[in-house]
Amino acid sequence: MRLSEFDYDLPKDRIALHPLKDRDQSRLMRVERATAEISHHVFSNLDELLLPTDLLVLNNTRVFPARLLGQREGLTSESFKKEDRPKAKIEVLLLRPLGDDVWEVLVKPGRKMRVGERVSFAAGRLDGEILERSQLGIRKVRFYYTGDFDQIIDQSGHVPLPPYIRRPDEPQDKQRYQTIFAKRRGAVAAPTAGLHFTRSVFDRLSEKGIRWCEVTLHVGLGTFQPVHSEQIEEHRMEKERFEISAEAAKAINLSKSRGGRIIAVGTTVARTLESAVLKHPGGISAVSGETDLFIYPGFQFRLMDGLLTNFHLPRSTLLMLVSAFAGRDLTLQAYKRAIEENYRFYSYGDCMLIL
Repeated sequence: MRLSEFDYDLPKDRIALHPLKDRDQSRLMRVERATAEISHHVFSNLDELLLPTDLLVLNNTRVFPARLLGQREGLTSESFKKEDRPKAKIEVLLLRPLGDDVWEVLVKPGRKMRVGERVSFAAGRLDGEILERSQLGIRKVRFYYTGDFDQIIDQSGHVPLPPYIRRPDEPQDKQRYQTIFAKRRGAVAAPTAGLHFTRSVFDRLSEKGIRWCEVTLHVGLGTFQPVHSEQIEEHRMEKERFEISAEAAKAINLSKSRGGRIIAVGTTVARTLESAVLKHPGGISAVSGETDLFIYPGFQFRLMDGLLTNFHLPRSTLLMLVSAFAGRDLTLQAYKRAIEENYRFYSYGDCMLIL
Protein backbone atom coordinates (compact mmCIF):
# COMPACT_ATOMS: atom_id res chain seq x y z
CA MET A 1 0.00 0.00 0.00
CA ARG A 2 1.09 3.58 -0.62
CA LEU A 3 1.89 6.06 2.12
CA SER A 4 -0.34 8.64 0.44
CA GLU A 5 -3.38 6.40 1.12
CA PHE A 6 -3.11 7.30 4.81
CA ASP A 7 -3.14 11.07 4.45
CA TYR A 8 -5.76 13.58 5.55
CA ASP A 9 -5.94 17.34 6.09
CA LEU A 10 -6.23 18.58 9.65
CA PRO A 11 -6.76 22.25 10.57
CA LYS A 12 -4.00 23.32 12.95
CA ASP A 13 -6.51 24.59 15.49
CA ARG A 14 -7.76 21.01 16.05
CA ILE A 15 -4.44 19.95 17.58
CA ALA A 16 -4.86 19.90 21.36
CA LEU A 17 -1.97 21.85 22.90
CA HIS A 18 -3.16 21.46 26.49
CA PRO A 19 -5.14 18.79 28.34
CA LEU A 20 -8.72 19.40 29.40
CA LYS A 21 -9.33 20.44 32.99
CA ASP A 22 -11.00 17.09 33.67
CA ARG A 23 -9.52 13.99 32.05
CA ASP A 24 -12.78 12.10 31.68
CA GLN A 25 -14.60 14.95 29.94
CA SER A 26 -12.87 14.15 26.67
CA ARG A 27 -15.20 13.35 23.82
CA LEU A 28 -15.45 9.75 22.69
CA MET A 29 -16.47 8.65 19.21
CA ARG A 30 -17.87 5.13 19.00
CA VAL A 31 -17.31 3.35 15.68
CA GLU A 32 -19.05 0.08 14.86
CA ARG A 33 -17.05 -1.93 12.34
CA ALA A 34 -19.94 -4.18 11.30
CA THR A 35 -22.39 -1.37 10.51
CA ALA A 36 -20.07 1.65 10.00
CA GLU A 37 -22.29 3.46 12.53
CA ILE A 38 -20.65 6.43 14.26
CA SER A 39 -21.96 7.99 17.48
CA HIS A 40 -20.70 10.65 19.88
CA HIS A 41 -20.26 10.37 23.65
CA VAL A 42 -18.28 11.62 26.65
CA PHE A 43 -15.52 9.46 28.09
CA SER A 44 -16.96 9.51 31.60
CA ASN A 45 -19.79 7.34 30.23
CA LEU A 46 -17.43 4.66 28.87
CA ASP A 47 -19.17 1.98 30.98
CA GLU A 48 -22.41 2.53 29.02
CA LEU A 49 -20.66 1.57 25.78
CA LEU A 50 -19.22 -1.72 27.03
CA LEU A 51 -20.55 -5.11 28.13
CA PRO A 52 -20.08 -6.67 31.58
CA THR A 53 -18.08 -9.47 29.94
CA ASP A 54 -15.55 -7.08 28.37
CA LEU A 55 -11.94 -6.95 29.54
CA LEU A 56 -9.97 -3.72 29.16
CA VAL A 57 -6.20 -4.12 28.77
CA LEU A 58 -4.17 -1.09 29.92
CA ASN A 59 -0.52 -0.13 29.41
CA ASN A 60 0.99 0.69 32.82
CA THR A 61 4.27 2.13 31.52
CA ARG A 62 5.40 5.33 33.21
CA VAL A 63 6.80 8.31 31.31
CA PHE A 64 9.98 9.76 32.76
CA PRO A 65 11.40 13.26 32.04
CA ALA A 66 13.61 11.95 29.24
CA ARG A 67 14.30 15.27 27.51
CA LEU A 68 17.60 16.76 28.63
CA LEU A 69 18.85 20.24 27.74
CA GLY A 70 22.62 20.51 27.80
CA GLN A 71 25.67 22.33 26.58
CA ARG A 72 28.20 21.00 24.14
CA GLU A 73 31.62 20.80 25.77
CA GLY A 74 33.72 19.57 22.84
CA LEU A 75 36.09 16.62 22.50
CA THR A 76 37.63 14.82 25.43
CA SER A 77 40.94 14.63 23.53
CA GLU A 78 43.73 16.79 24.98
CA SER A 79 44.54 17.99 21.47
CA PHE A 80 41.22 19.83 21.40
CA LYS A 81 42.04 23.22 22.89
CA LYS A 82 39.73 24.30 25.67
CA GLU A 83 39.32 27.82 24.30
CA ASP A 84 38.14 26.38 20.98
CA ARG A 85 35.40 24.25 22.49
CA PRO A 86 31.97 25.22 21.17
CA LYS A 87 29.29 25.89 23.81
CA ALA A 88 26.26 25.25 21.64
CA LYS A 89 23.00 24.14 23.22
CA ILE A 90 22.23 20.45 22.75
CA GLU A 91 18.99 18.56 23.32
CA VAL A 92 19.13 14.87 24.16
CA LEU A 93 16.17 12.50 24.36
CA LEU A 94 16.87 9.35 26.37
CA LEU A 95 15.48 6.36 24.47
CA ARG A 96 16.57 3.18 26.24
CA PRO A 97 19.27 1.99 28.63
CA LEU A 98 21.90 -0.38 27.24
CA GLY A 99 23.68 -1.11 30.52
CA ASP A 100 26.77 0.26 32.31
CA ASP A 101 25.42 3.84 32.17
CA VAL A 102 25.23 3.69 28.36
CA TRP A 103 22.01 4.86 26.71
CA GLU A 104 20.64 5.04 23.21
CA VAL A 105 19.62 8.65 22.70
CA LEU A 106 18.34 11.05 20.08
CA VAL A 107 20.52 14.15 19.76
CA LYS A 108 19.36 17.49 18.31
CA PRO A 109 21.13 19.01 16.48
CA GLY A 110 23.20 15.89 16.01
CA ARG A 111 24.93 16.16 12.66
CA LYS A 112 28.13 17.69 14.05
CA MET A 113 28.30 15.76 17.32
CA ARG A 114 31.36 13.58 16.87
CA VAL A 115 32.44 10.44 18.70
CA GLY A 116 34.35 11.53 21.80
CA GLU A 117 32.49 14.80 22.32
CA ARG A 118 30.92 15.53 25.68
CA VAL A 119 27.72 17.29 26.71
CA SER A 120 27.10 18.76 30.16
CA PHE A 121 23.66 18.65 31.84
CA ALA A 122 22.08 19.52 35.18
CA ALA A 123 24.50 22.34 36.02
CA GLY A 124 27.45 20.00 35.67
CA ARG A 125 26.04 17.13 37.76
CA LEU A 126 25.66 14.96 34.65
CA ASP A 127 27.96 14.58 31.66
CA GLY A 128 27.52 12.49 28.54
CA GLU A 129 30.15 11.27 26.10
CA ILE A 130 29.29 10.29 22.52
CA LEU A 131 30.42 6.69 21.97
CA GLU A 132 28.83 5.83 18.64
CA ARG A 133 26.87 7.48 15.85
CA SER A 134 24.10 5.99 13.73
CA GLN A 135 21.39 7.29 11.43
CA LEU A 136 18.67 9.88 12.07
CA GLY A 137 20.43 11.53 15.01
CA ILE A 138 20.60 8.36 17.10
CA ARG A 139 23.70 8.08 19.30
CA LYS A 140 25.10 5.88 22.03
CA VAL A 141 26.13 7.95 25.04
CA ARG A 142 27.89 7.03 28.27
CA PHE A 143 26.84 9.14 31.24
CA TYR A 144 29.04 10.24 34.14
CA TYR A 145 27.48 11.50 37.37
CA THR A 146 27.63 11.45 41.15
CA GLY A 147 24.61 10.23 43.08
CA ASP A 148 21.44 8.58 41.78
CA PHE A 149 20.95 8.74 38.00
CA ASP A 150 17.14 8.55 38.06
CA GLN A 151 16.96 11.26 40.70
CA ILE A 152 19.15 13.59 38.62
CA ILE A 153 16.95 12.95 35.57
CA ASP A 154 13.77 13.56 37.57
CA GLN A 155 15.12 16.85 38.89
CA SER A 156 16.62 18.22 35.67
CA GLY A 157 14.79 16.49 32.81
CA HIS A 158 11.79 17.81 30.91
CA VAL A 159 8.56 16.07 29.95
CA PRO A 160 9.10 14.73 26.41
CA LEU A 161 6.02 16.29 24.82
CA PRO A 162 5.49 15.39 21.15
CA PRO A 163 6.91 17.92 18.67
CA TYR A 164 3.45 18.93 17.40
CA ILE A 165 2.71 20.40 20.85
CA ARG A 166 4.54 23.59 20.01
CA ARG A 167 5.16 24.98 23.48
CA PRO A 168 7.60 24.37 26.33
CA ASP A 169 6.57 21.77 28.88
CA GLU A 170 4.78 23.17 31.92
CA PRO A 171 4.54 21.95 35.54
CA GLN A 172 1.10 20.43 34.93
CA ASP A 173 2.50 18.21 32.16
CA LYS A 174 4.40 16.07 34.67
CA GLN A 175 1.08 14.88 36.02
CA ARG A 176 -1.21 15.18 32.99
CA TYR A 177 1.11 13.56 30.42
CA GLN A 178 0.86 10.43 32.55
CA THR A 179 -1.92 7.92 33.13
CA ILE A 180 -3.23 7.60 36.68
CA PHE A 181 -2.29 3.89 36.62
CA ALA A 182 1.31 4.39 35.43
CA LYS A 183 3.73 2.16 37.37
CA ARG A 184 6.63 0.85 35.29
CA ARG A 185 9.16 3.60 34.54
CA GLY A 186 10.58 3.50 31.02
CA ALA A 187 8.47 5.34 28.41
CA VAL A 188 9.50 8.46 26.49
CA ALA A 189 5.90 9.07 25.38
CA ALA A 190 2.58 8.47 27.09
CA PRO A 191 0.19 5.71 26.03
CA THR A 192 -2.32 8.46 25.32
CA ALA A 193 -5.51 6.39 25.14
CA GLY A 194 -5.10 5.84 28.87
CA LEU A 195 -4.92 9.54 29.71
CA HIS A 196 -8.72 9.82 29.84
CA PHE A 197 -9.24 7.41 32.73
CA THR A 198 -10.09 8.65 36.23
CA ARG A 199 -10.92 6.91 39.50
CA SER A 200 -14.56 7.74 38.86
CA VAL A 201 -14.46 5.99 35.47
CA PHE A 202 -12.90 2.90 37.04
CA ASP A 203 -15.55 2.92 39.77
CA ARG A 204 -18.34 2.96 37.19
CA LEU A 205 -16.71 0.17 35.22
CA SER A 206 -16.38 -1.91 38.38
CA GLU A 207 -20.01 -1.35 39.35
CA LYS A 208 -21.04 -2.80 35.97
CA GLY A 209 -18.74 -5.78 36.38
CA ILE A 210 -16.33 -4.69 33.65
CA ARG A 211 -12.80 -5.79 34.49
CA TRP A 212 -9.34 -4.66 33.43
CA CYS A 213 -5.76 -5.87 33.57
CA GLU A 214 -2.38 -4.29 32.87
CA VAL A 215 0.50 -5.04 30.51
CA THR A 216 3.63 -3.01 29.82
CA LEU A 217 5.11 -1.60 26.65
CA HIS A 218 7.72 1.12 27.12
CA VAL A 219 6.84 3.55 24.37
CA GLY A 220 9.95 4.54 22.44
CA LEU A 221 10.89 6.54 19.40
CA GLY A 222 9.81 3.74 17.07
CA THR A 223 6.12 4.31 17.77
CA PHE A 224 6.37 7.82 16.32
CA GLN A 225 9.10 7.36 13.73
CA PRO A 226 7.95 8.78 10.39
CA VAL A 227 7.40 6.41 7.49
CA HIS A 228 9.91 7.42 4.82
CA SER A 229 9.12 4.81 2.16
CA GLU A 230 6.20 5.35 -0.23
CA GLN A 231 5.48 1.61 -0.10
CA ILE A 232 4.54 1.18 3.55
CA GLU A 233 5.50 -2.51 3.55
CA GLU A 234 9.15 -1.40 3.34
CA HIS A 235 8.98 0.43 6.68
CA ARG A 236 10.71 -1.13 9.67
CA MET A 237 9.69 -0.41 13.26
CA GLU A 238 12.21 0.17 16.03
CA LYS A 239 12.10 -2.41 18.82
CA GLU A 240 10.28 -1.58 22.04
CA ARG A 241 10.34 -3.49 25.33
CA PHE A 242 7.14 -5.18 26.52
CA GLU A 243 5.98 -7.52 29.26
CA ILE A 244 2.84 -9.48 30.04
CA SER A 245 2.61 -10.85 33.57
CA ALA A 246 1.22 -14.26 34.47
CA GLU A 247 -1.71 -12.49 36.15
CA ALA A 248 -2.56 -10.50 33.02
CA ALA A 249 -2.19 -13.56 30.78
CA LYS A 250 -4.57 -15.50 33.04
CA ALA A 251 -7.17 -12.71 32.94
CA ILE A 252 -6.99 -12.44 29.13
CA ASN A 253 -7.24 -16.19 28.54
CA LEU A 254 -10.09 -16.54 31.01
CA SER A 255 -12.03 -13.72 29.38
CA LYS A 256 -11.52 -15.25 25.94
CA SER A 257 -12.62 -18.69 27.11
CA ARG A 258 -15.86 -17.18 28.43
CA GLY A 259 -16.60 -15.39 25.18
CA GLY A 260 -15.69 -11.93 26.45
CA ARG A 261 -14.26 -9.18 24.29
CA ILE A 262 -10.66 -8.03 24.70
CA ILE A 263 -10.50 -4.23 24.42
CA ALA A 264 -7.00 -2.85 23.85
CA VAL A 265 -6.59 0.58 25.44
CA GLY A 266 -4.24 2.12 22.91
CA THR A 267 -2.13 1.08 19.96
CA THR A 268 0.73 0.13 22.28
CA VAL A 269 -1.47 -2.48 23.94
CA ALA A 270 -2.64 -3.68 20.53
CA ARG A 271 0.97 -4.29 19.47
CA THR A 272 1.79 -5.93 22.80
CA LEU A 273 -1.13 -8.37 22.65
CA GLU A 274 -0.70 -9.27 19.01
CA SER A 275 3.07 -9.69 19.45
CA ALA A 276 2.49 -12.04 22.38
CA VAL A 277 -0.07 -14.19 20.61
CA LEU A 278 2.26 -14.51 17.62
CA LYS A 279 4.88 -15.91 20.01
CA HIS A 280 2.39 -18.32 21.61
CA PRO A 281 -0.43 -19.16 19.15
CA GLY A 282 -3.59 -20.37 20.80
CA GLY A 283 -3.38 -18.18 23.87
CA ILE A 284 -1.41 -15.66 25.89
CA SER A 285 1.40 -16.68 28.22
CA ALA A 286 3.53 -14.63 30.57
CA VAL A 287 6.21 -13.17 28.32
CA SER A 288 8.73 -10.35 28.16
CA GLY A 289 10.95 -9.21 25.34
CA GLU A 290 11.05 -6.76 22.48
CA THR A 291 8.67 -6.20 19.60
CA ASP A 292 9.05 -4.50 16.24
CA LEU A 293 5.64 -5.62 15.01
CA PHE A 294 4.31 -3.30 12.31
CA ILE A 295 0.54 -3.56 11.94
CA TYR A 296 -0.99 -2.23 8.73
CA PRO A 297 -4.03 -3.18 6.58
CA GLY A 298 -4.03 -6.85 5.75
CA PHE A 299 -2.87 -7.84 9.23
CA GLN A 300 -4.92 -10.64 10.80
CA PHE A 301 -5.79 -9.79 14.40
CA ARG A 302 -5.82 -12.89 16.58
CA LEU A 303 -6.76 -11.54 19.99
CA MET A 304 -8.25 -8.05 19.99
CA ASP A 305 -11.98 -7.44 19.73
CA GLY A 306 -11.99 -3.70 20.35
CA LEU A 307 -9.66 -0.72 20.36
CA LEU A 308 -9.77 2.50 22.36
CA THR A 309 -7.42 5.03 20.81
CA ASN A 310 -6.78 8.73 20.29
CA PHE A 311 -6.73 10.39 16.86
CA HIS A 312 -3.34 10.06 15.17
CA LEU A 313 -1.12 11.93 12.73
CA PRO A 314 -1.52 11.53 8.97
CA ARG A 315 0.84 9.00 7.36
CA SER A 316 1.76 7.51 10.75
CA THR A 317 2.16 3.87 11.70
CA LEU A 318 -0.47 4.48 14.39
CA LEU A 319 -3.06 5.50 11.80
CA MET A 320 -2.11 2.42 9.79
CA LEU A 321 -2.73 0.19 12.80
CA VAL A 322 -6.17 1.72 13.34
CA SER A 323 -6.90 1.28 9.63
CA ALA A 324 -5.88 -2.36 9.86
CA PHE A 325 -8.41 -2.91 12.64
CA ALA A 326 -11.33 -0.79 11.42
CA GLY A 327 -10.62 -0.69 7.68
CA ARG A 328 -8.96 2.24 5.93
CA ASP A 329 -12.13 3.70 4.44
CA LEU A 330 -14.09 3.58 7.69
CA THR A 331 -11.13 5.02 9.63
CA LEU A 332 -10.75 7.98 7.29
CA GLN A 333 -14.52 8.48 7.30
CA ALA A 334 -14.45 8.61 11.10
CA TYR A 335 -11.56 11.09 11.03
CA LYS A 336 -13.51 13.28 8.59
CA ARG A 337 -16.48 13.25 10.95
CA ALA A 338 -14.22 14.06 13.89
CA ILE A 339 -12.88 17.12 12.09
CA GLU A 340 -16.41 18.24 11.16
CA GLU A 341 -17.56 17.76 14.77
CA ASN A 342 -14.60 19.73 16.20
CA TYR A 343 -12.94 16.86 18.02
CA ARG A 344 -9.53 17.57 19.57
CA PHE A 345 -6.65 15.63 18.01
CA TYR A 346 -3.46 13.86 19.08
CA SER A 347 -1.96 13.21 22.52
CA TYR A 348 -4.02 15.66 24.59
CA GLY A 349 -7.06 15.25 22.38
CA ASP A 350 -10.24 13.16 22.30
CA CYS A 351 -10.57 9.48 21.51
CA MET A 352 -12.50 6.81 19.66
CA LEU A 353 -13.78 3.37 20.65
CA ILE A 354 -13.79 0.89 17.78
CA LEU A 355 -15.85 -2.26 18.26
